[in-house]
Amino acid sequence: MIDILLTPVALVFILVMLHAYFGMEILKRGIIFTDLAIAQFAALGSSISLGYFHEEYFYLLTLGFALFCALLIAFAATRKLHLEAFIGILYVLGASGIMMVLSHSAEGMEHFKSLLASDILFTSPSDVIKSGAIYAVIALLLYFLYPKLQGFARELLFFSLLAFTVTSSVSLAGVLVVFVLLIAPALVATSLACTRPLLVAFLYGWGFSIAAVIVSYFYDLPTGYTVVFLGAALTALTVLLSSKQQNNNSF
Repeated sequence: MIDILLTPVALVFILVMLHAYFGMEILKRGIIFTDLAIAQFAALGSSISLGYFHEEYFYLLTLGFALFCALLIAFAATRKLHLEAFIGILYVLGASGIMMVLSHSAEGMEHFKSLLASDILFTSPSDVIKSGAIYAVIALLLYFLYPKLQGFARELLFFSLLAFTVTSSVSLAGVLVVFVLLIAPALVATSLACTRPLLVAFLYGWGFSIAAVIVSYFYDLPTGYTVVFLGAALTALTVLLSSKQQNNNSF
């Protein structure tokens, strides 16, 4: 049992660390659907690879579409517009494009389910090592280069690194898993008003993700969807219980 669980646990351990950081930054910007939009464009690229090129150019198309979406969002962030609504339009564009592309594939729906949440219980150790190396480079750039930039260059680097992260994560875990790992830990840490929110986000993300992997193993459930369900359910409960009632003096 330990041999089977070790690889997916290592994967979610790595995923939570970088995604929780990005999640904190996304909440600060108030653009919650950024990761979903980029993830949908990454998934659109992989769908095009499957539907039209027999899975050739998979990584190139996935990364290319994710970077294109990141570029659009970075540019939009410098303009006077309703940024969240614009990002929502990009999300819908990517989601509808996936369905249109996969409608021509005999394996379309199976691929679509995998894009939403993969069964990470069977992730190979080599994929974990490769993703860990990619995430390590991204973390170094965030730590050393990102603070030195300003304006559009700073935003472009942030969203480009998010696109690289999401590209790797979507192929491993799926769009919904990426979203819950980005937003749930950051939302709980912010709601609890902790003195060390990033550490709390790490611990919370590790907790529900590892628990979901174990539950999915013992009850024969799809691991990706179990991570999403448990993370979303616990987060909704935690945020509601820790929140304060609004004072409504408008009536």
